[in-house]
Amino acid sequence: MNIQTPVNEVRNLRFDQFSSMESLAKATEQARKRNYQDFLIVDVDSHHYESESYSEVFKYIESPVLRRQAIESSARGGRSSLLGGTVGYQDIGGRITRHWLRKLEKVEDTSKHRDITTTLRWMDAMGVDYACLFPTPMLFLGTHPQVEIEVAMSRAYNRWLCERILAQEKRIISMLYLPFNDPDATYKMVKDFGDKPGVVGFMVTSPRYKPVHDNAYMKTYRLMEEMGKPISFHAAYNWNDQSLQLTNRFIGVHALGFMWFNMVHMTNWVVNGLPERFPKLKVMWIESGLTWAYSLMQRLDHSYKMRTSDCPQLKRKPSEYMREMYYSSQPMEVPDDPSILEATFKMINAETQLVWSSDYPHWDFDLPGVIYDLPFLNEKAKRNILGGNAARLFNLDTKPVKKIP
Repeated sequence: MNIQTPVNEVRNLRFDQFSSMESLAKATEQARKRNYQDFLIVDVDSHHYESESYSEVFKYIESPVLRRQAIESSARGGRSSLLGGTVGYQDIGGRITRHWLRKLEKVEDTSKHRDITTTLRWMDAMGVDYACLFPTPMLFLGTHPQVEIEVAMSRAYNRWLCERILAQEKRIISMLYLPFNDPDATYKMVKDFGDKPGVVGFMVTSPRYKPVHDNAYMKTYRLMEEMGKPISFHAAYNWNDQSLQLTNRFIGVHALGFMWFNMVHMTNWVVNGLPERFPKLKVMWIESGLTWAYSLMQRLDHSYKMRTSDCPQLKRKPSEYMREMYYSSQPMEVPDDPSILEATFKMINAETQLVWSSDYPHWDFDLPGVIYDLPFLNEKAKRNILGGNAARLFNLDTKPVKKIP
């Protein structure tokens, strides 16, 4: 695994010394040893810090009032007043830190956006051909008390991302943010951006309090199904959630929070018959790990056998619908007994439904080796999970295009 620079060493670095290529040197060594050059590797969940480009993103806000408010409040220092904060500190006791020095990394090529250059650096270092790029601070925008702020910011970000990043680099793709708290704005987002270059689907941030089975979303699901664009639910934590406030350590809210919201959304999606209503709509669950799906399948099947009448739309057991959905691998729980992980892979039909994800550059990111090194996977399964399944889902070229240093 890659080990990021310890905090005490980072603080002694000059800004001109930081290099993502150097920090990922061991990842590059792995890529060479495992001959990833011949593998198609697609990262379905990577991130950038869009906050580093807020001065550009804010200019895309369509409301002149909100645009001015965002620009002026940001200019007075730091985060714009439009965006809420989050509770929790993700650096780990001085041992591992997020890449907060990324914004100081030297980029000499000014012909492309800085985010393109830095993203391609880590992609090549890991041996990644295509990366699905998501925001970071905006993952918490779904809990903003002002719905109009989520709509304005997500639309501005999506316009900026499509014009400045996706249109300029074919190896970088994205499932665009949906302002799910406003069903009509969500539908308009899919309609307006579904055909943009590099847009391979749409993403709902999971920490929010809108039920996925609300009839107001049915026209959006139908539109995505007709367009052939998958929908994903990207997990995150919300320590302000009343139930999660019972935890008193970040390790607790992190372990539970990333599973909790997706478990609720998955349950509602299945028991309300959405797989039957939209059989061709592909659904992906991102950054929740894998163990939650295994246990939820068993729990829902058990309850369904006793209360079948509660789910009149279903024609099969809940687990059978869940096995047809897609799951991103990170953070992949690795138990001491590998047979447990093997059983989990079997339960979710991993060979065709699991897609590798790094979650880079977040502190708990995974390298392709978490899949490649599993002893119970054959060559075909490894190739499918590392890239083949995502290529099929996103309609990508299967020829590797990476440039491992």
